[in-house]
Amino acid sequence: MSGAFALKLVTRSQLGWPASEAPTQTSTRGVKVHYEGTEVSAKLLTDHEACIAEWKAIRKSHLANTKENYSDIAYNYGACPHGFLLEGRGLGKRTGANGNQDLNRAHYAIVGLVGSSGLTEPNDAMLGAIRDGIELLRKHGAGTEIKGHRDGYATACPGGPLYAWVQKGAPRPAGTVTETTPAKPKVSLAHIVYAARHDPAAAQGHTTYKAEVLTVEKALKAEGLLASTYVDGSFGTKTVAAYARWQRSPAGGGFTGDAADGIPGEKSLRLLAARHGFTVTT
Repeated sequence: MSGAFALKLVTRSQLGWPASEAPTQTSTRGVKVHYEGTEVSAKLLTDHEACIAEWKAIRKSHLANTKENYSDIAYNYGACPHGFLLEGRGLGKRTGANGNQDLNRAHYAIVGLVGSSGLTEPNDAMLGAIRDGIELLRKHGAGTEIKGHRDGYATACPGGPLYAWVQKGAPRPAGTVTETTPAKPKVSLAHIVYAARHDPAAAQGHTTYKAEVLTVEKALKAEGLLASTYVDGSFGTKTVAAYARWQRSPAGGGFTGDAADGIPGEKSLRLLAARHGFTVTT
């Protein structure tokens, strides 16, 4: 289907949640599919607000689980029967859902809002949303594997109906492909490093590789690290300082000393790209 899908995303900010404090992880072998494993009300089929309430309740229960000591909702994404993909830990974050640290490092996690009783059968809209999440994660570091939670861990998850779909390769249901995802902007690491080293000393307004620098600056602005006044395509001193703050942040790699000098490195730039939808080339 040439990577085309209609993505209906409910973000953390729309849910009123802060940025996830889950550990950073920028790649996995693939994605594991989950279900709730408890009774899920059939009300979710007709009331999207009930889906949002369910998603918030899952996060609340995970944060209250002192035995597991979750830093956030365990899943990267959830999928509801109205075709919405619900942001959990999101992109570039290790899951907490697959059973243990080794399994969590191997696969990201998406949960369908179905359970062991009540609402047990995923509809096509939910399967399409799970597929949306798989494709989104593949664009940001996930490998090609698609497995169920029970693959590698002793559990009934993701339940019979979802697991049967996973075993078929998680095919996208007909009718859930309606639009084409725009190509992601590309940023050359070499170009950005050159700009960061040369723009600060140049005359006011000088730009080097303006389009690529703008992509990075917009991402820094979205992180709250760069004022919009300085999003101008020039990797000047304000952008260097903002990028240094990104490097020092946990999401940017937690670098210190000379490794957080504001000159982009491959790891910190790829972490920024994973959160803001652009591709890094060397």
